[in-house]
Amino acid sequence: MTSKFDTPSDPPYQAMELFDTADWENWRSRLAEAVRYRFLLKNLVTREIKVRYKNSILGMFWSLLNPLLMMVVYTLLFTKLIPNNAIRIFPIFILVGLIPWQFFSNTLIGGTVCVTDNAALLRKVYFPRIMLPTSVLLSNLVNFVLAFLVMVALLYVYGIGLTIYALWVPALLLIQMIFMQGIIMVLGTVQVFYRDVIQILNVGLLAWFFLTPVFYPFESLGTSTTILGVTFNPAVVMRWLNPMASIIDGYRTVLWGTMGSNGPVNMDPSYLLRTSVTAVIIFIFGYYIFNRFEYLFGEKI
Repeated sequence: MTSKFDTPSDPPYQAMELFDTADWENWRSRLAEAVRYRFLLKNLVTREIKVRYKNSILGMFWSLLNPLLMMVVYTLLFTKLIPNNAIRIFPIFILVGLIPWQFFSNTLIGGTVCVTDNAALLRKVYFPRIMLPTSVLLSNLVNFVLAFLVMVALLYVYGIGLTIYALWVPALLLIQMIFMQGIIMVLGTVQVFYRDVIQILNVGLLAWFFLTPVFYPFESLGTSTTILGVTFNPAVVMRWLNPMASIIDGYRTVLWGTMGSNGPVNMDPSYLLRTSVTAVIIFIFGYYIFNRFEYLFGEKI
């Protein structure tokens, strides 16, 4: 049997056009399928939240207490045990970085095991597998929103409040979610084939935490450093190689400010654009990897 691709008279661009159309139809069909299963997604998100706080006395209040307790620990460490801290309103400074970081780390940990932890469900019934990492992301988004509301209240308690620059927050949050969805689709897929991925991730997140300006400002990195004979600007390199650095610095800039300001200031849109491009590329790559290997999930788990 011959196909249209085998016809010599057809120009190459026609074959490419047919391939692109088929590929686009595949994406559309998967999206339509996901929309049909939206109620399942809601149930998965609800289950994720209930399981996380099962047999917990405080339940979802831990999503509020955890960043607050961490804020207290870091504040005591950097303002009492390590004096001469020049960072103004340090509790807010650290909280603005901690809340999006915990959203990131909790999502990556949950997303990595989302397929392997649902082996029984995968064997019993068919549903779009992409619902699993997405449900992890959305359940952690609920925790993020709750913690963020507490942080907003503290912004007013400390006399900062919300300014016009806080309108950047939805854009930052959307970019962060796109970035995280791409990563957990990759990690969730690889974890199916190699179960030690979650162990490596736990170590990697610790290193990632210290390479992200959560408890220190970008300004403290200086403008030049030399490693192995190579001189570079550490802040610029960190922004290029670590999207979370730009995202957290963006939150901090529009909600707390910078070391040279007395309050929130506008962020550089070029940083946001560059991080957006990186996030979309990672999302597309993650989506491709997840859909490329999802047909093997059933037999591997």
